[in-house]
Formats: sequence, structure tokens, C-alpha cells
Amino acid sequence: MRKVAIVTGGTSGIGRATALALQADGWTVYELSRRAEGMADVRHIVADITKEETLSAAVAQVMAEEGRIDLVVNNAGFGISGAIEFTATEEARRLFDANFFGMVRMNRCVIPLMRAQGSGRIINLSSVAAPVPIPFQAYYSATKAAVNDYTMALANELRPFGVSVCAVQPGDIKTGFTAAREKVVAGDDVYQGRISRSVQRMEHDEQTGMDPARAGRFIANVAARGSVKPIYTIGASYKFFVFLVRILPYRLLNWMIGLLYAK
Repeated sequence: MRKVAIVTGGTSGIGRATALALQADGWTVYELSRRAEGMADVRHIVADITKEETLSAAVAQVMAEEGRIDLVVNNAGFGISGAIEFTATEEARRLFDANFFGMVRMNRCVIPLMRAQGSGRIINLSSVAAPVPIPFQAYYSATKAAVNDYTMALANELRPFGVSVCAVQPGDIKTGFTAAREKVVAGDDVYQGRISRSVQRMEHDEQTGMDPARAGRFIANVAARGSVKPIYTIGASYKFFVFLVRILPYRLLNWMIGLLYAK
């Protein structure tokens, strides 16, 4: 029996690469996005992670066609940048609504089904920006830190039902995420150009970063494991950064982050 997977934000970037990797491994893959059309040879359902009714309808369609859901990869989301002082609270709320509550909505739709069938896996896309809070991208870092805490709590809640949960933290990936980032440039003069310099540094790192196919393959491999740990990091260099976060004093850690992204 072919296992069934749902990937949100599956028409581009890491989501697209994950959907293709899972399909290559023999999964039946449904990818969800707001786009009217998806990829050739991958089942596409139009859904919006900010509208739970569209996710419920998508899950109902998958269940009607397949009778089960074995995997959900919560990938959909976006980024904003700018100084905290000059970022409207409503913009920050909109980011959380997609990056965090979009995941929450999707999981609320599938958890009862997985619990009833006694099996399933949920993979939530986080970021190295969660353990490494990036200045001038504070709200993005905050959404991903929330993903990590939520993931660890949910993993303990669902373990007795045979449902496993984990988060995957990519670092810099070369995708359309960079161009899609919403930039708040207000206040750059007040901050003496530090906002624009920080974002330029981040975008350079992203556009010279990892091929999304590598991230997709990593996630597909996590999906196939017999058991999972709560949080994974993609790439040896990023694993080292995350290790430093655990051992360095907060004062030293934040000073080092500031040298990279707040000068």
C-alpha cells in the first residue's frame, strides 16, 4: 500500500522539492497551495493555510480518494524583514497567522484522523533562525521559535496514539523565498543603514545557499525513519551553529549574531 502525504506550500522552493522527493520514494503526494495550478504528475489541491475551511475541504478530498493520511509536511509560509520599531503590529500578526497558525490549522484537520488510524507523522518546517534570533528579522525568528516549542509539546501529546511529530530547521536555501520576502525599509536612516545592510547580508547568504533539492531529500528521509527526534537541522555547518547556541553564554552568542547581522 502506497503511503499518502500532504505537503503545504508545495508548488515552489522547499515544498516543491519535498513533494518530488517523496514521490520519488513511492509516496502518493498531494500538494496544497493557493495557486490555481500545481506541478505535473503531483496531485494539486487549491487551499489557503489562513483559511481552515479550505484545509478541511482538502483533507476531506484526500481521505475520500485515499482513505488515509500518513504524513503532513507543514512548509507554507513567508518572511518579513525590518526594524521591530517600524514594523506594524498587524504585519507581525499576519506573519504569525501564516507561519505559525497556518501549521496549527493544518494539524487540527489531520490529528483526529491520524489518532483514529493509530499512525502518522507530522513534520513542521522551522528554521535555524529559531535558535539564532536574527536582528531585523525578529518576527520571522519568533514564528519559527514558536514552531519548535509547539512541535516538542505536540510530540509528547500524540506519542501514545502512534503519531510522531518533529521539526526540521533549514539554514540558507536558494529559493524564491528571498524575492518574496516583504521588506519594511522604514527607519533605515534612523538605524544608519543597518536594516538594509542586514537584509542584504541575509539575501546574499540565501542566494548562495543550499539547493532546495537537498532539503527536500532530507525531509523525505526524515519522513521514512522508524522514529524521529523532536528537531532536526539540515547541513553540517548549521548543526555546528545550533550546537554553539546550546553551549555559549547568551551574552556572547548575541554579540556574535550582532556582528553578523546588526552592524
